[in-house]
Amino acid sequence: MRPVLPDTLRRKSGVPVWVSISWRVLGVVALIALAIAVHWFDRAGLRDNYDGVVSFNDVVYFTMISITTTGYGDIAPVTDRARLFDALIVTPIRIFIVLLFIGTTYNFILKRTWDKWRMARIQRDLHDHIVVAGFGKTGSEAVDELMARGRDPSSIVVIDGDADNIARAEACGCNVLIGDATRDTTLQDVKIARACSLIVAAGRDDTSILIVLTARHLAPDLPISIIVKAEDNELPARAAGATTVINPVSFAGLLLASSCSGSHIADYMMDLASFDGRVQLSERAIDDAEVGQPLSAITTGLGLRIYRGGQPFGFSAPEAQALARGDVVVEIVPKRGLAAA
Repeated sequence: MRPVLPDTLRRKSGVPVWVSISWRVLGVVALIALAIAVHWFDRAGLRDNYDGVVSFNDVVYFTMISITTTGYGDIAPVTDRARLFDALIVTPIRIFIVLLFIGTTYNFILKRTWDKWRMARIQRDLHDHIVVAGFGKTGSEAVDELMARGRDPSSIVVIDGDADNIARAEACGCNVLIGDATRDTTLQDVKIARACSLIVAAGRDDTSILIVLTARHLAPDLPISIIVKAEDNELPARAAGATTVINPVSFAGLLLASSCSGSHIADYMMDLASFDGRVQLSERAIDDAEVGQPLSAITTGLGLRIYRGGQPFGFSAPEAQALARGDVVVEIVPKRGLAAA
């Protein structure tokens, strides 16, 4: 993680691009006009080696040549005052104008071209990635857990409207996009149709549900997980197209209630949910060799539930006594390197 640097108070500028460029052009014109005016009033300090007469046109010519280049020598300052003005005023003006032009070119041309090229290159490589909409406390913890489980951060795309959150996600190595995840164009920019999963943790239930709606019509088959704070919003979230709806308040209530029945039940549930636990929940499609066998006979872990045609069946259900092709198994497996569950 890179160190967090102190930031300054700021807000998005409401000045259009053309106004910003116009101000820069006016600044350059004002500096040139200042140099021309001083040279004109002090034209006695200049010498024209061509005809000996320093006209206004000669002053304009000499000023522009002095600011943009080092001069050709046909007109030269001959008095100490004129030379000091060129050395102490014209030279800084020349440097400032060059830097101003370079900065303008970089900000409005080179940087945008570079950002577009870089974005296109990243988009080209985005396949089977995970999109995280919202990098607050919950979203950042989800990304940390994904990376702890071996997920390459370069296969994670974070969308957030806060620049500080985006900076933290970028420091983790994730692909980032500052924007509004409720908009079609934002989700299309992260290639949502090619993603393998979407995690929605926008911080507000209404915003999160709108993100789910937007993503669902762009990617009809995409697995979408959403966190909601209000229990009343669980049903709207599922109606919007969420595959998995998580209510942290309800989950905390389950842990508290379970702790009343036994002091170790809550610990085991936390083990199942966390990568740091001794056991983990795993979901997979069954192998061909397991077709026809009971769920209890699988050797990769402790079978808990099967999903057949989208319907769940527990380990005690008749459907779990003979696995069928296409079944998905949810099982408990020991953490790699640990023998005991």
